[in-house]
Amino acid sequence: MAEQKSKGAIEAMEVAEASRETEWEKPSFVGDLFLGKLNIDLIHPFPEQPAADKAEADEFLAKLDRFLSENVDSDAIDAKGEYDYSLFDGFNELGAWGMKIPKEYGGLGFSATNYNRAIALVATWCGSSVAWLSAHQSIGVPQPLKLFGTPEQKQKYLPRLAKGAISAFALTEPGVGSDPAKMETRATPSPDGKGWILNGEKLWCTNGLKAEVIVVMAQTPPKVVNGKEKKQISAFILETDTPGVEIAHRCQFMGLRGIGNVLLKFDNVFIPKENLLWGEGLGLKLALITLNTGRLTIPAGCAAGGRRMVQIAKEWANERVQWGLPIGKHEAVAAKISWMASHTFAMESIVWLTSGLADRGDVDLRLEAAMAKLFNTEVAWQCIDHLVQIRGGRGYETASSLKARGEKGYPVERIMRDMRINRIFEGTSEIQHLFIAREAVDPHMKRGYKILLPETPTGEKLAAAAKAGAHYAAWYPSKYLGWSRFPKHGEFGKLSTHMGFIERSSRHLARSIFHAMMRYQAKLERKQMVLFRVVDIGTDLFAMAAAISYATMLAKQSKDQENALDLADVFCREARMRIETNFRYLFDNHDEESYKLVSKLMKDEYKWLEGHLVAGPEETVMPTTEQIEEAIAKMA
Repeated sequence: MAEQKSKGAIEAMEVAEASRETEWEKPSFVGDLFLGKLNIDLIHPFPEQPAADKAEADEFLAKLDRFLSENVDSDAIDAKGEYDYSLFDGFNELGAWGMKIPKEYGGLGFSATNYNRAIALVATWCGSSVAWLSAHQSIGVPQPLKLFGTPEQKQKYLPRLAKGAISAFALTEPGVGSDPAKMETRATPSPDGKGWILNGEKLWCTNGLKAEVIVVMAQTPPKVVNGKEKKQISAFILETDTPGVEIAHRCQFMGLRGIGNVLLKFDNVFIPKENLLWGEGLGLKLALITLNTGRLTIPAGCAAGGRRMVQIAKEWANERVQWGLPIGKHEAVAAKISWMASHTFAMESIVWLTSGLADRGDVDLRLEAAMAKLFNTEVAWQCIDHLVQIRGGRGYETASSLKARGEKGYPVERIMRDMRINRIFEGTSEIQHLFIAREAVDPHMKRGYKILLPETPTGEKLAAAAKAGAHYAAWYPSKYLGWSRFPKHGEFGKLSTHMGFIERSSRHLARSIFHAMMRYQAKLERKQMVLFRVVDIGTDLFAMAAAISYATMLAKQSKDQENALDLADVFCREARMRIETNFRYLFDNHDEESYKLVSKLMKDEYKWLEGHLVAGPEETVMPTTEQIEEAIAKMA
């Protein structure tokens, strides 16, 4: 069993590594942070949206605003657990299904900034609508088709998708979440050589209920590379009206109750050979790149949700009076609202920074996008937790119940249910941590992997060690040196001390990653909590830098916006406390004790802790024949 697990782990690692983008053709602000460099020129001055680009979407956003307020009943959709599909035509008339599709194919051809402005607007009103629009074009067929499709594929599908043919993305399977090596859906060449025969099933296919076209991932026949068989995962464009495609189950969820999320089954489904996307064996890399570019949508929705939550908190804190004062005057409540407002500002900063950088196109955003997803989803969840607490019992009560008894129907309870999925959608927070951590240690791995591998010949190890030693002899001391205090970063005014802290902490972080490599060596990949703290430090540093740059720009734009500096200042103070705590407990922690405890728990050594539990239907043990006969005898 141990050998099987080891082989499975190795295979999973090989598949994941084969799908990584290993080269960095463009600079990365976050990548530099992990190496101890504050490359502030990459994000400052803040990338302002060009006036012409902004004007291109302004009229559309005004129409979208009216359409949402006049036609989309979010509470009714939630209560029914079903979307109002008549809204699809309205979105189509607006052109909303083609926001990311180029104009030459009938779409609106929006920039990343304009697209996220639209998604953010919808997110302030209806989470289910965001899911339909976003799953269609952020990760659905249009995005991978734009990136990897042939001219013929683009011409065939993009105009149709821009006109409202719903699309979806099918990757997850019942037994496969984040481990693609276990993928069981298979596509085999058809006997006549004209295409592929697809068999298997896909779970949680968002938009699958109404999708006309999907991108589906499947194993194709393995290939022999350097004498070793390698799994191949390929991507295909599939028309859902093809014989053998079946919607086997409509999934229902805690929140986003209007989404059309399904279990799809494929039984000898024929896919024409021209519907292969990019090439054989490139499906997983396609999926990851698609998710990288599509990941900015969820952060935009979270930031917009944060704005709505701050608005509700502010209104309620002014209206509600306890002990002779509005509750916003009580420090305990004020602290929560301050946290919400300052962190919502940080979310906004990250969204418009990453959107602007995506439009500018001169920065590699894979780490920034992953951090945007990680930070904004975690912060938005904390914001809604604070808001429910501020609202008290009313935060737990549904909007319809509040309205029925004459109060304002703030949808706080619905927001909480809708918000929770964001930490899971498109890569869980844990997967984001691991992805970012892998890239953070990659520069060191490239220099040291031969030294760490047991099978490396002694001569090669010595040569690699000498080369690495020469590099680190200069690199390591430099991570202790450098002036980062005033007047350096003086252009940021009252925020200059925070920028100096980022610079010092970046060097500290780089040293800490190196220390972790030396301390744990090949075992570092298993020290997930250490890696998570490293990532959390880097993420807070990135958020601080984004907030400082954004606030500086806003303050210069308008006197009314000078108080953005206050929001950034409070956020940075909060973030610094978290960063210092993570540094303090990076290695001095109780991770080992926690792991041992859970190992014992899984072996039922703490069975007594469960006490007496009511057995659910799936837990009920069937009685023996003797027990049944004895019960019948007693009844008689």
